[in-house]
Amino acid sequence: MKITQKVKKILANYESDNPGTKANLARILSTGKLAGTGKLVILPVDQGFEHGPARSFAPNPDAYDPHYHYQLAIDAGCSAYAAPLGPLEAGADTFAGAIPTILKMNSSNSLATIKDQAVTASVGDALRLGCSAIGFTIYPGAEDQFAMMEEIRELSEEAKSVGIATVMWSYPRGGKLDKAGETALDVTAYAAHLAALLGAHIIKVKPPTNVLWQPEAKAAYEKANVDISTLDKRIAHVVQSCFNGRRLVVFSGGEAKDEAALLAEVTALRNGGATGSIIGRNAFQRKREDALALLGKIIDIYKS
Repeated sequence: MKITQKVKKILANYESDNPGTKANLARILSTGKLAGTGKLVILPVDQGFEHGPARSFAPNPDAYDPHYHYQLAIDAGCSAYAAPLGPLEAGADTFAGAIPTILKMNSSNSLATIKDQAVTASVGDALRLGCSAIGFTIYPGAEDQFAMMEEIRELSEEAKSVGIATVMWSYPRGGKLDKAGETALDVTAYAAHLAALLGAHIIKVKPPTNVLWQPEAKAAYEKANVDISTLDKRIAHVVQSCFNGRRLVVFSGGEAKDEAALLAEVTALRNGGATGSIIGRNAFQRKREDALALLGKIIDIYKS
């Protein structure tokens, strides 16, 4: 594994981490078609937990098989593959060492009536499966947000102590937030900043809209003349909110959308300085050849 100067510069931003954690970050940054560029495209497949099997995999029945996702991530040249415990266990031996994996350690489901997630795996599982990182979701704004933050503090401390990195999904929802508030620029930037404050190495948020949802924040944005007119400007602000770019920030692909809209969004992410994309349903719900072609186009955007 060759470590480029770009990757070395990124690793230098994680000043408190031990060599094991930095090695795992380097492995993610040095895998796939974007190896060494400082950019990432990650395949996440935790939607079976979140939405159920038919909503997740019926559009492409091959995707019911966990091996399908491992192979898709490898053949597409992705930087890493993220999934809950069961799917990673299902292919752990067949694909050992083939691609960095991220163990998604908490999950919700569509049958729940509260905005919370259950812890469904352990750091020991991540070590046993050879994972490069753990993944964890927090819901800033939800009634149970502080318990979730305390959970990831403990899990991240344990993971870092044994050389495993932390990827944090930070999705505002619940509490006072309405639908517009969940992806508002001020709320998204706040959520990304919270993940950085909690010690995440890689932060995942949704692309923000031009809504300013909190009245106090809106006043601050207007007073400082923060440009929120285009998506790439808003992305740049979210990245700025993560220690002025000292943390890796990837953006979700969200709900299924047509290819042109997705590629236009990815172009804006790149132009705004995003580390990359974490693309799930927009990839694996397409037929394999279509998914490979789409992921190839996304990777090419970040290469350029």
